[in-house]
Amino acid sequence: MSDEFDFDFDDEDDEPDDELDASSAATYSISELASAINGVLEDGFDEGVWVWGEISGVSVKGGHTYFTLVEDLGGGKRAQLSVNLWAGVMQRIRPILKSSGLAIQNGLRVRVRGELDFYAPFGKLSLVMQEIDPRFTLGDIALQREELIRKLKESGLYDANRRLDVPLVPFRIGLVTSWGTAAWADFTKEIEASGLGFTVSVVDVRVQGDSAVREVSNAIRYLSRRGDIDVIAVVRGGGSKAELATFDAEPIVASIVESTVPVFVGVGHEIDTSVADEVAHRRYKTPTACAAGLVERVRDFVTRTEETWDAIARATTVSLNDANIELVETAHLLASRTRTAVARAEERLEYRSRRLGTASRGRLDNAEVALASRAERLRLLDPRRIMERGWTITRTADGRVVRSTNEVGPGDRILTQMVDGVVASTVDETGPEARK
Repeated sequence: MSDEFDFDFDDEDDEPDDELDASSAATYSISELASAINGVLEDGFDEGVWVWGEISGVSVKGGHTYFTLVEDLGGGKRAQLSVNLWAGVMQRIRPILKSSGLAIQNGLRVRVRGELDFYAPFGKLSLVMQEIDPRFTLGDIALQREELIRKLKESGLYDANRRLDVPLVPFRIGLVTSWGTAAWADFTKEIEASGLGFTVSVVDVRVQGDSAVREVSNAIRYLSRRGDIDVIAVVRGGGSKAELATFDAEPIVASIVESTVPVFVGVGHEIDTSVADEVAHRRYKTPTACAAGLVERVRDFVTRTEETWDAIARATTVSLNDANIELVETAHLLASRTRTAVARAEERLEYRSRRLGTASRGRLDNAEVALASRAERLRLLDPRRIMERGWTITRTADGRVVRSTNEVGPGDRILTQMVDGVVASTVDETGPEARK
């Protein structure tokens, strides 16, 4: 094409050239102009052209895929180019997309090659797509992830959620997922099968697509503010890299690090991790594993509690046994000392009797009476004699000695130790003076 123009300026008095008329300039019909434009495009881009941008407005009609490549120019302005991806080409590149974990979807930045075409019926320039460069997209996703992680670490928010304490018994779960999906079913089935007292508050959200980032981040913030949630669980099933890139989005990541409630993430990808995985309190490979992790926490607490009670019961039993042994030993010692005292008293009496052989019989009788009384008192000190007098020892069903009416209540089983055995009974009433 030439920018040179040849104008012939005659004198002002010259008459107009009668030979100059409309037929001297080339005139195109619209279809002819479209054909000419396409000819220029074919000559200028005979090997096609590579273009990068962000996918927007994806639609599928009759097996063909249509979308717009968008470039943000700043200041609210943008450049855009329509792209046509015919069904045959889509079938050819689908294995490439699958092996890379990608999909043609809104928000994905791509580099594609195609042929430019000016379509006369719409008066519109389009790119007829032929190829895609998956490395460009994967590299872009990785760069965005690395940049977000760097910002989080520099701000000190990277491990903010992990610093939160999980309640000992996290029974109240806030579940962020798409209602009715396999992820929802897997999670709730595992929770219900545990037989434990969980309550699950579900917030139904989209986990992929244009609104997914906004809905998931809003749901996390809502549950964090409720005040009656112990743990937030964010779950979804597997998907392509592009679909799972939703959980690399900064709004979702921000909602997790700002949450005042621990967030557990269970997104169905075995190998890759999202930024949401990295900043969450705990990350699980699947929704089922996430639910199982919560169940295990509660069961561990129950097990530890039962073991502690068992230890307390064993220690109490040992203490009671030791106390019983000590009581028996004390009783035996007291009985022995009593018998010794009685024997010594008898010896002293016999000695005095010999020395007082000449004393009056009256004084001797008085001494014998006094000695007998003293011996009787010593006999009564024997613990077995105390029980013979009607004293008893009362214990609870688990062996604790009852020292006060406050230690038992109506309906409690008690065991009463008597001199010749044990009486088992049930408490009907307690108080300073129970009814007879």
